[in-house]
Amino acid sequence: MTTFVDRVELHVAAGNGGHGCASVHREKFKPLGGPDGGNGGRGGDVILVVDQSVTTLLDYHHSPHRKATNGKPGEGGNRSGKDGQDLVLPVPDGTVVLDKEGNVLADLVGQGTTFVAAEGGRGGLGNAALASARRKAPGFALLGVPGQTGDIVLELKTVADVALVGYPSAGKSSLISVLSAAKPKIADYPFTTLVPNLGVVTAGSTVYTIADVPGLIPGASQGRGLGLEFLRHVERCSVLVHVLDTATLESDRDPVSDLDVIEEELRQYGGLEDRPRIVVLNKVDIPDGQDLADMIRPDLEARGYRVFEVSAVAHKGLKELSFALAEIIAEARAAKPVEEATRIVIRPKAVDDAGFTVRQEEDGLFRVRGEKPERWVRQTDFNNDEAVGYLADRLNRLGVEDQLMKAGARAGDGVAIGPEDNAVVFDWEPTMMAGAEMLGRRGEDHRLEAPRPAAQRRRDRDAERDEAQKEFEGFDPF
Repeated sequence: MTTFVDRVELHVAAGNGGHGCASVHREKFKPLGGPDGGNGGRGGDVILVVDQSVTTLLDYHHSPHRKATNGKPGEGGNRSGKDGQDLVLPVPDGTVVLDKEGNVLADLVGQGTTFVAAEGGRGGLGNAALASARRKAPGFALLGVPGQTGDIVLELKTVADVALVGYPSAGKSSLISVLSAAKPKIADYPFTTLVPNLGVVTAGSTVYTIADVPGLIPGASQGRGLGLEFLRHVERCSVLVHVLDTATLESDRDPVSDLDVIEEELRQYGGLEDRPRIVVLNKVDIPDGQDLADMIRPDLEARGYRVFEVSAVAHKGLKELSFALAEIIAEARAAKPVEEATRIVIRPKAVDDAGFTVRQEEDGLFRVRGEKPERWVRQTDFNNDEAVGYLADRLNRLGVEDQLMKAGARAGDGVAIGPEDNAVVFDWEPTMMAGAEMLGRRGEDHRLEAPRPAAQRRRDRDAERDEAQKEFEGFDPF
């Protein structure tokens, strides 16, 4: 059963915003007390957070569909809906987030680093928030905006200081087991190690991590064997250690050829040319292994490699190797620029950006694209004439109608607002009223202007009494 996964495709969906509420306050002797519909709640975000206790992407391999909760709709009595709960997904340290095309969206390194993979939709406004001096009693509310959805790819690149690379069964797992407290699976057959193993090594005052990368073979950079799956784990390492088997039982192999093959695969993979190399001649506890190490060591040193002869079984040469690695790592850490404290910079999106475009397509349709017009369309209830009229007013104030006229649109031409796969199409009429003119001025309810029945009856009685009084005063019996 698979217990380690370092690449998954994740389908994320943020929560939808809750709809606003259209409600009128009612109480005794005051049946129409004004609008009191509350706003809808915001949809929850999908957030990736680095958690160092997580070491694999296995959970997302089995459950690739993740969705945050929706915001609750608003209610009467000016009660706003509850916001949706954010969905927090823990990921291992060193996770890279990419889109479907392979573009890097985020590189998550360091405990607590976060990335919003999908942003929740905003809640719709209730009719209480839409009321104004000109629109005293809106009979509609705005709909909630759908949350963002999409597919992302998560790739895990192990965060380690040292990477052990080499042919299968070269002794990498045995070496990491004696240098650190790691307990990898060890056997004498190829591809024993199917997942990267991490260990922590202490050499003097330097503490560093060492990774045992699964065995590479010729063609690994093109996908053969396990190489392509795990070559990415050496990208973050400061030192590459070639582990060569000096006691191989295969007659067609020798340590120098193994080194050349692995170096060619690293070169084809790319991006590792600047990493320092160390060569470890392993299994020198075997007589034939020691003889072969003595033969090839001068050739390797002539190439510029630092060579160490070790035996994981006999614990030979391990101290010298660990301190040599600690020295290189200390130099690499000192050469890095000093990391400053992370500055929290808040860059809110320009929600008031009025930018939009109008263009005529080949079929004669005029298409309007822009963040505001598209969001307003998604928030409109097209079953409500007053809401459609409110949308027309907003588009007119934004300048969409003027741009349509400049683009050559005439009454009756087709206009689409939004992308091709999700657009609202209608026949354009300049200064459209969308049926809301039947309500008088848009957004007003004339019932609120009418007097209360009891007060009107009192006024009628008073008028009748005054009229009778005038007739009595003008009456002359003589």
